[in-house]
Amino acid sequence: MKPENLLLDDKNNIKIVDFGLSNTYKDGETLKTACGSPCYAAPEMIAGKRYHGLGSDVWSCGIILYAMSCGYLPFEDPNTNKLYKKILNCDYLIPGFVSSGCKDLIKKVLNTDPVLRYAIKDIKAHDWFNQVKPVDYDGIVVGKESIPIIEEAL
Repeated sequence: MKPENLLLDDKNNIKIVDFGLSNTYKDGETLKTACGSPCYAAPEMIAGKRYHGLGSDVWSCGIILYAMSCGYLPFEDPNTNKLYKKILNCDYLIPGFVSSGCKDLIKKVLNTDPVLRYAIKDIKAHDWFNQVKPVDYDGIVVGKESIPIIEEAL
């Protein structure tokens, strides 16, 4: 997953699009095929290990959270081999303007050990995730109205 493939509908529900480099699996089954965009790829996928699709997707969501919080990706390099080394070594820095709660969640989601990496239930229980309660909006017309921003979450 990557931000370009996440859209909002008129009720602010996230819609995932572009499954060109995706994979399917059965519950509990591991995968071996590398797919997706390199900057968002989980370390276990890059290392060629068998991996759980959901854990790999959580890693990608951690990359998205980092990008939304910092304004750029945590792992970037025009040389793919160097990019993969950065991902495998978890070589990134979180800027000082990011709140401590957000930093904590990013670190727990971007854990190179898929066993120790936060799962969705852990993310939903994290203090930073729960500091703002969901708000129902009437919807917006994309391109005509501005997208609401919840300032407290920044």
